[in-house]
Amino acid sequence: MRLFRTGVVALAALTLGLAASAAAQRTRTRTRASDAIRIPFERYVLKNGLTVILAPDHSTPTLAVEVYYHVGSKNEIAGRTGFAHLFEHVMFTGSGNAPYGTFDRLTTGVGGRVNAYTTNDETVYAETIPSGYLESTLWLESDRMGFLLDNPDSARFGTQRDVVRNERRQNYDNPPYARFQEIIPAAMYPAAHPYSWQSIGYVADLRQASIADVEDFFRRYYRPPNATLTIVGDFDPSQAKRWVAKYFSDLPRGEPIARPDVRPATVTREQRLVFEDHVQVPRIYFAWPTGGAKNNDTYALNVLASILAGTRTARLTKALAYDRQSATLPVVGVQREREDAGEFYIWITPRPGHTLGELEATADSIIERFKHEGPTAEELQRAIAGLEFDFVSRLESSAGKAEVLSLGASHFGDPGSYRTQYAKLKSVTYADVKRVANTYLGPGRVVLSVVPEGKPELASKPEASAKVTLGPEGGQYIMGAR
Repeated sequence: MRLFRTGVVALAALTLGLAASAAAQRTRTRTRASDAIRIPFERYVLKNGLTVILAPDHSTPTLAVEVYYHVGSKNEIAGRTGFAHLFEHVMFTGSGNAPYGTFDRLTTGVGGRVNAYTTNDETVYAETIPSGYLESTLWLESDRMGFLLDNPDSARFGTQRDVVRNERRQNYDNPPYARFQEIIPAAMYPAAHPYSWQSIGYVADLRQASIADVEDFFRRYYRPPNATLTIVGDFDPSQAKRWVAKYFSDLPRGEPIARPDVRPATVTREQRLVFEDHVQVPRIYFAWPTGGAKNNDTYALNVLASILAGTRTARLTKALAYDRQSATLPVVGVQREREDAGEFYIWITPRPGHTLGELEATADSIIERFKHEGPTAEELQRAIAGLEFDFVSRLESSAGKAEVLSLGASHFGDPGSYRTQYAKLKSVTYADVKRVANTYLGPGRVVLSVVPEGKPELASKPEASAKVTLGPEGGQYIMGAR
């Protein structure tokens, strides 16, 4: 017995030693990976709470200025959707000291580029400009942050509301298949959950929006403590600090901001839906709830999506589009993570002579086999290499660097968190990918069949699928009975 116990202890010690060695190797790998990319930056905070990030780079005579507001559609409430995105447009209608047209004249008018976007979690304003125009750009952004309401104009507000409604028609209502972006989250999350609607909002809510609503939204969220100002490119940091202090330091801090408590979705059983759209060919979507950007599983889920779908050698693409010739390209797989929750999507379009039910059965069998086997070493290496390329490519431009630094500061409390994210991506293992496949790709999912109008029988398992219809005046979707 003593010899046996000694052997067990020795074996345990050896196992622990190997595990410790492997852990140390992973740590060294992460360190080397994160050292491979580095953006020198300085971060500081003004007394009014504004976070400032400076990252000089004199390789080209241009620079990027980004103002990142930590407010998106998740800060809205049901019945008042679309305000965050509407406000993105209002921010270009002129402010107290910069009348309408001034912003364009001092940015695109001098050869620069302007971009803005709204998501569930943030609203971002970004300019790429010649390096000699930093001061004027900072003045413009500070005037919008501090004095937008000094120059209200009901006519311009009405125009921007109509622009947003037209944008909705272009991106959601009219394009074939586009409504899946709204239908699946509306089915996956509870009705009042802020991720159950898209940042564009519903037409009925936009129609009711007033200047008073927009002004209240501005006072609540467009304040220094809720913003990150990032400057990347060809500039003098000392001069930039003086200008930042000159134009931003006197803006009031305002009241504390209450953050919504946003939880990931919980889907305990399969929900089957069918939506009749103006399409010629049906398509099937699968969606599973996953974690948000702060959940470490997101790295393995992105690798899993790349292994299952996308490239010619991806498992679903190869089997369905090439081997069986039953699906058209592309076969899509994507892990969509927001700040607090996410979804894992797969969608497939059949070739003539093949059905959604056939595609679903084949896809399910391939996924189940993968959950049992896990990825091959080649699949894992190829997927990580592709994601690594995409990650690093974002850092090629000053605008990309500004976006990465701002996001890190706002969501993770560290502008340099991109290095940690890069290292975690590089260190995803076979066991990680197999585990997340088994953890998330289970029976709790949403299956949506999008079919031509008047042909619900083309859905996969139509007898078990609830019909989705549009709410009154473009409001929330109605999930009907089977």
